[in-house]
Amino acid sequence: MPFIDDDFLLETKTASRLYHQYAKEEPILDYHCHLSPKDIAENRRFNNLFEIWLEGDHYKWRAMRADGVAERYCTGDASPYDKFMAWARTVPHTIRNPLYHWTHLELKRYFGIEELLDESSAPGVWECANNELATNELSVHGILKRFRVKALCTTDDPTDDLAYHKAIAAGPLETRVFPAFRPDKALNVHLPELFNPWVDRLAAVCNREITRLTDLLDALKQRHDYFHLLGCRLSDHGLDHCFADFCSEKTASTIFANARSDKPATAQEQARFASYLMLFFGKLDAEKGWTKQLHLGASRNNNSRARKVLGPDTGFDSVGDWRQADALRAYLDRLAQDHSLPKLIVYNLNPADNYAFASLIGCFQDGTTPGRMQFGSGWWFLDQKEGMEWQINALSNVSLLSRFVGMLTDSRSFMSYPRHEYFRRVLCNLLGRDIENGEIPDRDDLVGPMIMNICYKNAEDFLALPLAES
Repeated sequence: MPFIDDDFLLETKTASRLYHQYAKEEPILDYHCHLSPKDIAENRRFNNLFEIWLEGDHYKWRAMRADGVAERYCTGDASPYDKFMAWARTVPHTIRNPLYHWTHLELKRYFGIEELLDESSAPGVWECANNELATNELSVHGILKRFRVKALCTTDDPTDDLAYHKAIAAGPLETRVFPAFRPDKALNVHLPELFNPWVDRLAAVCNREITRLTDLLDALKQRHDYFHLLGCRLSDHGLDHCFADFCSEKTASTIFANARSDKPATAQEQARFASYLMLFFGKLDAEKGWTKQLHLGASRNNNSRARKVLGPDTGFDSVGDWRQADALRAYLDRLAQDHSLPKLIVYNLNPADNYAFASLIGCFQDGTTPGRMQFGSGWWFLDQKEGMEWQINALSNVSLLSRFVGMLTDSRSFMSYPRHEYFRRVLCNLLGRDIENGEIPDRDDLVGPMIMNICYKNAEDFLALPLAES
């Protein structure tokens, strides 16, 4: 019997029935990912399994380092095949890590490979996968069609001209592809060596000078408007913690002027400036009916030596441990006072904060939109079976699971679409277990539509993406 069989992760007959009847065939709305618009526009074809599977995958790099694999096989100058072989030798040691599940689920769904990956099977896997990658079915467009991806939202800086998004919209791809507005670099007044070149790029794309805070705000609004015209309906912020040290426009203007003069903001000044801008971004989103996403709780680039050698985002991040609830409460409350609180999805990285987040956002539901404040799916270190179950249980206990907008890949890899299947199996397993324990009714007419809605329809209704537009 293959490891990934029809009932993978489904512990009961009821769970199996729910998954196969109500979850399996639902389309995908991948409303937050880091896929390359360029790869989509150009319908990229991958030359080998390394390019589509290992290129830029910090999850795998972390496991390989833990297994004693030298850095040249992770981010270094080893050949693609040698890097793949190093990963194959690591895979047997990842048992009980979600990478073991994802590895074999992806090999089966993309290439029909059911053999367990290890050093001995690796050459055959490499050859088989590379042969499949040469076909139209596993070009980028072929992948999106195979996995029934109805729409996806990339993550884009305000300075991006969105040329690839225009090309995608004008092309033959049936999957709708939208940008999402990620203005995090606007907060970096404590790093003028990064902040000022970014502001200069913003000025160039807006064809205007940016010398004062009001210029910055006008330019950001101009880009926000432009993103909206191209179908954007979501913003996103990746923050250690929410900013809620509010200040006056005068104070924010002084901090901005100092940064433009290459004077770094202090930690307190940066927090005040970031708080000021986050209120501004909230108002922009609320005015247009967008959904704001807050990714909170990551401690990034902890190994300073590794960052100096390898750069950021190379697998040296971890779960952070900050007092999150007070700042998030203050931020949401201030927006609510100003009648500027947009629809919201909050993603939490520290499971200790699950109930704090899930219960807090319930204080800002307003009876206008079902599930207006969302406790988002398990994120990053928590997008695995246990983390998904924790998130689902917390959401179920303090809010309405039936209104949940479901899973997203949050990935840079076109090999990540089985993550949606993984989530759906976990969801159906929990509900099937509850039914067999007599905790919820054994009524498919009640539970079936809820599963289908969580898998797709809730996200479609909630996000209000312009899916029908040409």
